[in-house]
Amino acid sequence: MKKMLDTVDQRTNLVGENRLELLLFRINSTQLFAINVFKVKEVVKVPPLSAMPGSNHSIAGVANIRGTSIPVINLRGAIGFSPLPITDDCNLIITEYNRSIQGFLVGKVEHIVNMTWGDIMPPPKTAGKNNYLTAITRLEEQGQSHLVSIIDVEKVLAEIINYDIRLSEGVLDEALAPEMPGRKILIVDDSSTARKQVRETLGQLGIEIIEASDGLQALNLLKSWANEGKNVATELLMMITDAEMPEMDGYKLTSEVRSDPRMASLFITLNTSLSGSFNNAMVEKVGCDAFISKFQPDLLVTEVQNRLRDILE
Repeated sequence: MKKMLDTVDQRTNLVGENRLELLLFRINSTQLFAINVFKVKEVVKVPPLSAMPGSNHSIAGVANIRGTSIPVINLRGAIGFSPLPITDDCNLIITEYNRSIQGFLVGKVEHIVNMTWGDIMPPPKTAGKNNYLTAITRLEEQGQSHLVSIIDVEKVLAEIINYDIRLSEGVLDEALAPEMPGRKILIVDDSSTARKQVRETLGQLGIEIIEASDGLQALNLLKSWANEGKNVATELLMMITDAEMPEMDGYKLTSEVRSDPRMASLFITLNTSLSGSFNNAMVEKVGCDAFISKFQPDLLVTEVQNRLRDILE
């Protein structure tokens, strides 16, 4: 399994090409689940776990991985099924989200598949708002078709970690407060939890939030405004976009916006849980104006305030 992930750093050429690689795994015998390889640090067999008294019911314990204590989340239990029993077949997928490291207890880990974001679809609306999927896709292998469910890890983590949207003292610029109400920001993210975090954070400023759940939806919205004769760059204070999204990722979205002279000057901030120095390189490559790793309310508000200052000067 380690060899499977040894070339993760070499996979960054997929980013910006509207492509991704998924690590497939099982938490039961019938269904395939997946997670983006970019968020995976390594996969190991489950080591002995130490109990965490008083922790969330989804925390199976703490693993010691080369001297680092990592909380282990029983993924099957966290998404509403009965907890996965720990057996010799279990594996630990160690990930980095929102600047934190955690392990997800899963069953058999299958393999990595290379796909385009165009192959990735949102969950059906009939699934309701409480499902734990950020997307689905269909995989054709050896003459068989498999439905793959991509976990909304940000929702899982938000139910375990209490993300605080309160701003630190001194972050809010009182002089700018009267200029905030009525300003519009477009949030583009496939995770309803991530959109809610940004919406509630910026809602404290009186900003009007417009939401899109994927890059293609956002691009179509912007084009419709441009077709109506609206100046997109003045209509919006900024667009805040995730990197990974079904149908069109945030890098491709930015590239498409920059290539359309009617909206090319729109201020774009990349807001992603993906970690790594490649983000800064990709921001420069596709033409984003700023980058903020999730979830940091103080930095998010600071970025919005800096943008408003630039406009007012």
